[in-house]
Amino acid sequence: MEFSQRFRGFLPVVLDLETGGFNAGIHPILELACVLLDWQDDQLAPRAEHCWSVRPFHGAIVDPASLKITGIDLDDPDRKALSDREALSNFFRVVREELKRTGCHRAVMVAHNASFDRDFLNAAAERANVKRNPFHPFTTIDTAALAAVSYGHTVLREACTRAGIGFDTEQAHNALYDAQKTSALFCRIVNNTPLAYTPEDRE
Repeated sequence: MEFSQRFRGFLPVVLDLETGGFNAGIHPILELACVLLDWQDDQLAPRAEHCWSVRPFHGAIVDPASLKITGIDLDDPDRKALSDREALSNFFRVVREELKRTGCHRAVMVAHNASFDRDFLNAAAERANVKRNPFHPFTTIDTAALAAVSYGHTVLREACTRAGIGFDTEQAHNALYDAQKTSALFCRIVNNTPLAYTPEDRE
């Protein structure tokens, strides 16, 4: 199986963001993580993962409540945070290299409540003037919606539990951990869902 066959030439890239609030216009991205996928014996599985800490942009408002939830310490000297521009440039470069490796023509974001992550990513890219965004401008794959259909629940923790995927609430709201669990959930749903229509059906 190839991505070009299974996802119509799109490359699914699992993304999770931790942010300084809920408004993409005034609140910053604080962590960005992604999981790249591949086929292993006709099963979709995680292949590689990346994570970046991000500095709030100039003039950003950080809601203290968001820091309490994520546990992010903006003053931690070991945080090694990058600017929006640096983090997004690195992220987009990783995705473009994966597009080249797989022969796909466009990336599609896979995220839990994907519109939230898409809005923050697009706002940050525009603000930092980062060009060549490899993601489809409006198409996303929302694992919250998929989980509602497959497991009758939209909360990531509960959906993972119903799918038989372990979930540690103490590690939740960390971008890399949440991306790992989102990718596990997405792979489980894809692997358990046979295609109802294939190119051979046109013959």
